[in-house]
Amino acid sequence: MKHFLRVLTQFFVFLYCKCLWRTLKFVIRKVTGRCELQRICYSNKPGARRTLKIESSLRFSKNELLQSAVSVHPDSVEKTIDDIMTLKKINPDTNPQLGISLQASLFQIVGYRNLVLEVEKLRREPYDCENAEHEEMLLKLWKALRPETPLTGRISKQWCEIGFQGSDPKTDFRGMGLLGLHNLLYFAEHDKAAALQVLHDSLQPKQSKMSKAEWEKKKFDKAIGYSFAIVGINITDLAYALLVSGALKTHLYNVAPEMPSLANFQQTFCYLMQEFHKFWTEEDPSDIMEFNRVRAKFHKRVLKQLKNPNMTLCPHFAASDLHLVNL
Repeated sequence: MKHFLRVLTQFFVFLYCKCLWRTLKFVIRKVTGRCELQRICYSNKPGARRTLKIESSLRFSKNELLQSAVSVHPDSVEKTIDDIMTLKKINPDTNPQLGISLQASLFQIVGYRNLVLEVEKLRREPYDCENAEHEEMLLKLWKALRPETPLTGRISKQWCEIGFQGSDPKTDFRGMGLLGLHNLLYFAEHDKAAALQVLHDSLQPKQSKMSKAEWEKKKFDKAIGYSFAIVGINITDLAYALLVSGALKTHLYNVAPEMPSLANFQQTFCYLMQEFHKFWTEEDPSDIMEFNRVRAKFHKRVLKQLKNPNMTLCPHFAASDLHLVNL
C-alpha cells in the first residue's frame, strides 16, 4: 500500500511539474517576446552549455519537427533550421544571429550522434590478420613505438615489449576491435614523444621520489608497471563508455565548433592515456591486480570533471601539454 501511494504521489508531482513548466514557458514567452530557443541562444555563449540546453529543449518538445531535429542528416541541418524559424514565426532578417547559433549547435548534436556510430562501427570490426590494411596498421604501431628495433616476425614475443599479452596481438583486440588499434596508432604517430615516454614509464616507472635502495626494494617487492598496449585498449573502452553515455558531450561541444570528428575522439584518448598514467603513479598500487580499482576511481574523477559544462580539454591538441582547463 505504501509503495502504491509513493508511486501515485510521484505521478501527481510529475504531472504538476510538467504542467507548471509548460505554463511558465508560455508566460515567459508572452512577457519576453522570445521562444525558449531564442532565450537559450541569447543568454548562453557558444559551447556545451548552450548546445546541451538546445538539445534538451528540442528532444523534450511536444512538436514532432523539433523532436526529430536532433536526428536529421547533416545535409538537412540548414533546411531544418529554416523550418524551425518558420514554425516559431521568427524573422531571419531581424534575427540573423539566431539562425547561425542554432545551426552551429545542431551540427554539434547530429555530429556527436554520427561520431558514436562511427566509433561503434570500428569497435565492432574485428582485427583480421588476413586483411592487409589491418596488418599494416599493426606493423606501423611497432615501428612507431620501437623505431630502433626490427620485428623478427609477425608472430613474436617481441610484441610483449609494447604491452601485448602474447606473441600475436590480434587476440588482445577482441574487446574493442579495430578501435583499440586505431587509438594506439594515433597516439604513437600524433604525439610520439608522449607515447614513447608513457611506454618507457610503464615498463620501468620513474624513481624521482625514492632513493636507489627504496627503488630497488619496491621494484623487487611490487609489480608497479603495466602493459602499455593492454592499458591502451582498456582506456579505449573507458573513452568509448564516456562517448556512448553522453558524458563526452561537454568536452566535444566545447572543442568542436561544428561536427565532432573521430580525430577529436582520438585526441581525447591521448589525453586520457597520459592522465591515467599520472593517476596510476599517484595511486601507487601494490600490484597490477589493483588495476580495476584504480581505473574505476579514475573514471569517476573524469565523470565529475565533465559535469561542469564549461570544462574542456585544451583545444590546441598537443597531448604532451593537454590538461583540463576551466574556460
